[in-house]
Amino acid sequence: MDDVKANYAGAFDGHLAFGKRPALLIVDVVMAYLEPASSLYAGVESALASNERLVAGARERNIPVIFTHVEYEPGGANGGLFYRKIPALRAFDAGSPLGAFPPTLQPAEGDIVISKQYASAFFGTGLDRILQDRAIDTLLITGFSTSGCVRATALDALQYGFAPFVVRDACGDRHPAPHEANLFDLQAKYAEVVSEAEAVALMQSVAQPI
Repeated sequence: MDDVKANYAGAFDGHLAFGKRPALLIVDVVMAYLEPASSLYAGVESALASNERLVAGARERNIPVIFTHVEYEPGGANGGLFYRKIPALRAFDAGSPLGAFPPTLQPAEGDIVISKQYASAFFGTGLDRILQDRAIDTLLITGFSTSGCVRATALDALQYGFAPFVVRDACGDRHPAPHEANLFDLQAKYAEVVSEAEAVALMQSVAQPI
């Protein structure tokens, strides 16, 4: 890793400023990644706990909380090539318990819930307009998986003009190698990667308790 950092030094050293109007965006923290019998199980219980603490902190500071989940029509008619490429996405067919939010991390009244069919939380969902309407300028991004929907969402956030701050402790993947590789690449090119403690401090720096 030291060799990689040295190779990137001088070319990918930029940083993004944390804005004045952040939101917490929780990407696909659902039972498919938490149920051991699921083909998508990723062993990410520690990341779930981090999300629980971040949601509590965001609500205390009156920071918007956004949940995403995946849901397909029977047979994946609205899933296109993504559904064909990854057979495990059948776990998200409408009505599947694997698509549900975990009992300890449920949307509350006033939270925003986005249903999506592709990797990015922005693709085909209107999320950009929702954020613009609320004058959101920054996203604290968490969820599953780091190499898939979290990465795609962070990249689109940047391209839509919302500063992406990916919370390392609150993301997870089924193997540490893609998790770490994608966090490294996100920090280098597309986002700021921060710890849970840093995320909490950033929220506290811009919002007052309710």
